[in-house]
Amino acid sequence: MIKIIAVLCSLSSPANCQEQTVTSSDFADVSLQSCLMGAPQLADWMKQHPAERLAAWRCVIGKEDGRGA
Repeated sequence: MIKIIAVLCSLSSPANCQEQTVTSSDFADVSLQSCLMGAPQLADWMKQHPAERLAAWRCVIGKEDGRGA
């Protein structure tokens, strides 16, 4: 399983950033290559977060509990 961890920064307070696990049915079968290339689905996912800017993302391989594979 590939998870995408996004770093979102507030547009009103750019220094206020937080990591968030991207969750969406669009990402259920994302490949590592697609994730590393920016997962085109990220643009659509960001539409759900209009007050935030995508500062970075990373791809994590492993189970949802965060311990890795």
